[in-house]
Amino acid sequence: MEIKVNFLDNLRLEAKFDDFTVITDQPIRYKGDGSAPSPFDYFLASSALCAAYFVKVYCKARDISTDNIRLSQNNIVDPENRYNQIFQIQVELPEDISEKDKQGILRSIDRCTVKKVVQTEPEFKIETVDNLDTDSNAMLMGQPEDQTDTYIVGKDLPLEKTIANMTEILANLGMKIEITSWRNIVPNVWSLNIRDAASPMCFTNGKGATKESALCSALGEFIERLNNNFFYNDQFFGTEIAQSEFVHYPNEKWFELEEDDSLPEGILDDYCLSIYNPEGELFGSHLIDTNSGNIDRGICSIPYQRQSDGETVYFPSNLIENLFLSNGMSAGNNQQEAAVQCLSEIFERAVKRQIIEQELVLPDVPMSVLEKYPHILAGIQGLEEQGFPIVVKDASLGGQFPVMNVTLMNPRTGGVFASFGAHPSLEVALERSLTELMQGRSFEGLNDVPQPTFNSMAVSEPENFVEHFIDSTGVISWRFFSSKHDYKFCEWDFSGTTEEESACLLGILKDMGKEVYIAEFDDLGASACRILVPDYSEVYPVEDLVWDNTNKALDYREDILNLHSLSDEELEDLVERLEESQLDNYTDIMTLIGIVFDENTPWGKLTVLELKILIYLALGAHEDAHDLVGEYLQYNDNTVARGLFYQAVNAVLEVTLDEDLALEDFVYSFSRMFGQELIDNALGSVSGDVRFYGLTKTSMQLEGIEPHLRLIESYKKLHAARAKAVNSN
Repeated sequence: MEIKVNFLDNLRLEAKFDDFTVITDQPIRYKGDGSAPSPFDYFLASSALCAAYFVKVYCKARDISTDNIRLSQNNIVDPENRYNQIFQIQVELPEDISEKDKQGILRSIDRCTVKKVVQTEPEFKIETVDNLDTDSNAMLMGQPEDQTDTYIVGKDLPLEKTIANMTEILANLGMKIEITSWRNIVPNVWSLNIRDAASPMCFTNGKGATKESALCSALGEFIERLNNNFFYNDQFFGTEIAQSEFVHYPNEKWFELEEDDSLPEGILDDYCLSIYNPEGELFGSHLIDTNSGNIDRGICSIPYQRQSDGETVYFPSNLIENLFLSNGMSAGNNQQEAAVQCLSEIFERAVKRQIIEQELVLPDVPMSVLEKYPHILAGIQGLEEQGFPIVVKDASLGGQFPVMNVTLMNPRTGGVFASFGAHPSLEVALERSLTELMQGRSFEGLNDVPQPTFNSMAVSEPENFVEHFIDSTGVISWRFFSSKHDYKFCEWDFSGTTEEESACLLGILKDMGKEVYIAEFDDLGASACRILVPDYSEVYPVEDLVWDNTNKALDYREDILNLHSLSDEELEDLVERLEESQLDNYTDIMTLIGIVFDENTPWGKLTVLELKILIYLALGAHEDAHDLVGEYLQYNDNTVARGLFYQAVNAVLEVTLDEDLALEDFVYSFSRMFGQELIDNALGSVSGDVRFYGLTKTSMQLEGIEPHLRLIESYKKLHAARAKAVNSN
């Protein structure tokens, strides 16, 4: 994690990381102002808080109340060496906690991350750099001293070379990448999380049998998502980029809207139109891209090559973003390697969906086959030893597809977690199933996986598949565990050179009667691609293009960002549109309009419901506001402070709307209950003197919205690199 420090007045310092700010000072005896804890005090507190966090996690997983658990820490200093200290952590546990859980709590404290880092004697490297923002060496693992070349199945270059190449690409883009976490809690199963230090919203996870392969996975996914603009999906690029020569890619093509809003000639082909517009309900306005919101410019479309005949077909970026999410994106050491990864993931998700929705029963993989891969078997046995029964199944549907499955059971909660992996090599597909299972997860995290069900409707609904796609935590059927299999086990093998594997996987799709469309990206210096298989690789239903399109943001974005500057007439129009829309009251505004707010601020937690309340208050529509405040208080999951504000507003509105009550008779009691500052803001909100309490003023220029401005700055690096690549050719 990158922590930037600013020097304030006297001895005060300001540390900024993610969306948080920490102020430190020194005691007056050390010539500080005593306005905040010292850096060392924060260090001491971090250890105690970390220990308490692991107690909380342990107890929460077992429904143990922490109300009567007390924890404290003292540091005992050696008088002869003040750097030699004993951290004494004491915990007071209630008598009604079992002896087993008492020991479990103590073991959980021993896992404290701060403690473990201190005990391993971390190395401090102190150096000067020319520019903190452009230094891109924040991250990774050093090259092995013996310059070992490690080859693994599915990669055309050694891992060390791949890591070096990808690191250089990111450095050239000005991306400072940092590793935020590593996990290796069972043998031969590694995972990590990396992110852009300057724009933490840009992050990926990696997995593998070794730390090097996991790092390769994370870096490859990061580069794949950069090339496909996935980090910026559904987000506003800002007015500058929206008006630039190109918005997404230099080879994009814009189609002007027709007067009757019909689909412009040249978008998609007949095959795709039969899938995406079968009833003629899709119009041009549905395909305006959310990122630019440039309605006057038209529909931004990206060229893809149709594999059946090599023809170019233009896909609206809006369609891709709404239906496919990250499915069918990849980067590799070359385009063939990237294509194999792309196609493998497409099969993995499509076959997984078929298995789950149709409640298919898969055959078990014989132990004689698992024993051929001892490093995989060791990981499986490691999970078994932790009390998680593991089921390994062949998901190839009788040798048709290169897909495997590893499913974990959690007897503690009755939950199950079905993980799928795909690759032309059975070994790699099986390894990916296992590493995907534990990617970024602790043993405690496995307590959150859902229970299986016999309810076929719950299994087959589209949202369940979306949950499976996002993090594999959707529901699966109990029928999945039946011993009566729908297919026989097949020890399949589609492997060969990357060229042969790519051709083989494309051949499977051709035999299925599917058209395949490929876009290759190399303008950032990497080999990356995106593959679309209409009516096969979509994540969301096609109907979303008409009924739940992300470009509904364009109906609200400008007005909401300009909220403080709108006239009463414009506010009435906005709230009327919100009321007449099909939007759920609990839709958060940041998702609706594609703006990344700091989640710890009122903007970051603002919902459609709360926005309507604030507009009604600004308009003096007290009865409308009062009706919605009641709903807000009933289902509020905002901060405690925000909830108290609306309690105060509700009390003030109750009095205001009651002709028999006078507000001045209650102000004193209200101020004692809620505090003077809060009640003043509540009174001002009802009277109209305070408008949009808590929401800082901004506009389409995004003033003060630092997380989104950082995201745009991140995208500008890609935009500049693409423009440079075009100009140099």
